[in-house]
Amino acid sequence: MAGKEKSFYKEAWQNFKKNRLAYASFWVIVFLVIIALFADFLAYNKPIYARYQGKVYFPIFLDYAEKLGLYQWPKELRNLDWRGAPLESALWPPVRYLPNEIDLRNAQSVGPFDEQQIRSVWERHWLGTDELGRDLLSGLIHGTRISLSVGVVSVGISAIIGIILGAFAGYFGDNRLSASWATILFGLLGVFFGFYYGFFIRSYTLADALSKSFLNFLGELTLSLLIFCSITFLFWLIGRPLKKRIPWLAQKRYLWVDITISRLIELMVSIPTLLLIVSVAAIAKPSIFLVMVIIGLTSWTRIARFTRGELLRVRSLEYIQAAQALGLSELRIIFRHALPNALAPVFVAIAFGIAAAILVESSLSFLGIGVPPSTVTWGSLLAAARNTTSAWWLAIFPGFAIFITVTVFNLVGEGLRDALDPRLKER
Repeated sequence: MAGKEKSFYKEAWQNFKKNRLAYASFWVIVFLVIIALFADFLAYNKPIYARYQGKVYFPIFLDYAEKLGLYQWPKELRNLDWRGAPLESALWPPVRYLPNEIDLRNAQSVGPFDEQQIRSVWERHWLGTDELGRDLLSGLIHGTRISLSVGVVSVGISAIIGIILGAFAGYFGDNRLSASWATILFGLLGVFFGFYYGFFIRSYTLADALSKSFLNFLGELTLSLLIFCSITFLFWLIGRPLKKRIPWLAQKRYLWVDITISRLIELMVSIPTLLLIVSVAAIAKPSIFLVMVIIGLTSWTRIARFTRGELLRVRSLEYIQAAQALGLSELRIIFRHALPNALAPVFVAIAFGIAAAILVESSLSFLGIGVPPSTVTWGSLLAAARNTTSAWWLAIFPGFAIFITVTVFNLVGEGLRDALDPRLKER
């Protein structure tokens, strides 16, 4: 089975490479990922390597160490202007500015071809500046990291939720998973009281934590989840001994797993993601991590539908029946045998999902919702063009970056869809 699975994905990769547009888009994504990973080495206001007053420094790495609490800059170097310092030797990034750094000498939206007040050609703003004097190219480079992070993290969250729920719905259906009346009744009571004490009573605490910071909210949410799980587990333990004393509580009944998850999917589809983020942003402190989580929690439905459909097909195959005959646990069959052979369409949904998440984040940044004002993103750079209509570079370059990124992810998604289409094998 492993050999067949490997050969299937190898054949799919060969089919994908035949689609030249999708294959080229894949390498564009690789290029964007490299930019995101090495953004600080491409645009920074300190050198990668510098020799100053007879000592060797690696300022970018030392900044990383300082953020981790492993290093502290000496007082004489803490506010040093590295660009103007008499360095004996140095290796600089191609762009010598941070995205939030304000260059007052080149404020009021200096264009890429305009005359700039700079000390050397290496300090030139190659794509111009915005109204405050921030370097546009540096903002685009560091904005790549934020956009891809939002896409990958949010889709990662949605993929985990969608794959698990879709797998349970497709594999168990409505007549393959049973539980005793004691487990069902006390489980429902546990869920009710767990939600009441874990979330309803603590709603003001959660709202207050959300207004302070995302990390504070995450800690309080974790505590609420622990309360919820503890109460639910306690009620389940109470119901176990009652099965022996009350016979009808020991009777088993099939659980409506598929119909319950399907109705939940329909409910989530009816919730507009953008409206939900706007509502949360009205009470919460702006945070890019919060935007990632909300997008992830509201965009898992498509992945769940794909996974459910594939598990409905896979669960009746011979190797799944053989695994059941061997007495393997249901969870092991799902995650070890069924899912690896049912994830092909999920990869397509993930590619389209990343593009959609990047577009949502860019829209929010453009509107100034949910994202901190100090965070430079492609959307916030594009929004700066509204204040200065004559600064064409503020609209062209960020808009082009958003267009290219969303397009290449969609093209990769279409290429994966064609490569993984079973009908291609029949041709």
